[in-house]
Amino acid sequence: MRSLLRTPESASLVRDSSLVWLASGIVGVSFGAVSVAGGLPVWVPVLMSLVVYAGSAQFSAVGVLLAGGGPLAAAATGLLLNTRTAAFGLAVAEIIGPGRATRYLGAHLVTDETVAFALAQPDPQRRRKAFWISGLGLFAVWNTGVLAGALAGSALGDTARYGLDAAFPAVLVALVLPSLRADAGVRRCALLGAALALAATPVVPAGVPVLLALAGLLLHRRPAGAAG
Repeated sequence: MRSLLRTPESASLVRDSSLVWLASGIVGVSFGAVSVAGGLPVWVPVLMSLVVYAGSAQFSAVGVLLAGGGPLAAAATGLLLNTRTAAFGLAVAEIIGPGRATRYLGAHLVTDETVAFALAQPDPQRRRKAFWISGLGLFAVWNTGVLAGALAGSALGDTARYGLDAAFPAVLVALVLPSLRADAGVRRCALLGAALALAATPVVPAGVPVLLALAGLLLHRRPAGAAG
């Protein structure tokens, strides 16, 4: 792993990942603060971030707990919203690298941002480096932000007024723009997925529109001559 990170390409990947890390830290602070301000002890958001490590699922699970729901209902909500990572895992299965320990750790680092950043790279070697650099950095910054927010508690006030929920979507759009510009097929898939997600957002729980957006892949066409 060390040899993977100690290359001339690493500096540029760290620089490119820094915006995602910044957004992650900001939203992590928000999550920690919201959790503790709502009445949960500090250790709950901190432990959840280390073990679960899934932003939208964590926000939804905490929302269920703060609304009076039990741990089972909160866990079920988180699992439902996190099922999309199964598709993400398939997309980066060959990128993560060999070895059981490597795959277990890599699976824990699979997020929307890490997968998008890795797949945006031009070749397999750079994709692997991008996955690990962005994934490890994102995990560290997210958990640091959650701890800081949890310790700050209610001192931050209403975190929604800072517009923190817009940080991750903005970064993801920046990551996928090159692919959208280069491939008309990808644009068709993205447009259908976005339309489905927007239509479903007012009537389904947070996170579910992302799952529905995967239906946009139905418009994907294999290159001529691809194995069937």
